[in-house]
Amino acid sequence: MARTREFDTEAAVSRAMELFWTHGYEATSVRDLTQHLGIGQGSLYAAFGDKDGLYRAALAHYRTTLAAAALRDLEEGADARSAVRTLLTERIRIAVGQDGRGCLAVNAACERLPEDASVRRIVRDMQDAGRDALADVLRVAVERGEIAPRHDPHTLAAFLGTVLNGLMVSSKITPDPRALESVVEVAMEVLG
Repeated sequence: MARTREFDTEAAVSRAMELFWTHGYEATSVRDLTQHLGIGQGSLYAAFGDKDGLYRAALAHYRTTLAAAALRDLEEGADARSAVRTLLTERIRIAVGQDGRGCLAVNAACERLPEDASVRRIVRDMQDAGRDALADVLRVAVERGEIAPRHDPHTLAAFLGTVLNGLMVSSKITPDPRALESVVEVAMEVLG
């Protein structure tokens, strides 16, 4: 007779996400995870397969919660320029304000790629969703005359995504929002 799982897997994934986000994949051991989650090693393996499975679940949770909230904020922005500026400056504020944790997706890319193909897919899917949402906002902004039509919205969204990724890495090196926000102003000039 199979044992019933005795813990909330969604809560465990959320707590594991925080641990991976704080320490990274490599510096987080299975023992750290079982202690932090309050579960046995057998339960972790039964629920997630292994540490990699739990890490992938944590990244997926990040995408559906925090990354999805950023995209909603972008789409609900009053105008494109304000929405883009807010997206970039808020991500800086969050990255610097969380003890330098940065962005979990960018951290995963820096730590796990190019070797980990499954993490690459998850991060690429997150990046693609962000780029596509941003491209939609920019396309509408061009149609309304809010921004200059000199760049293709998809390419411009890819550029802004690259700037955002760079800002997330730079926030670990220079955790000074004012210094990083000056880069945002340069990126905003591209919008025309």
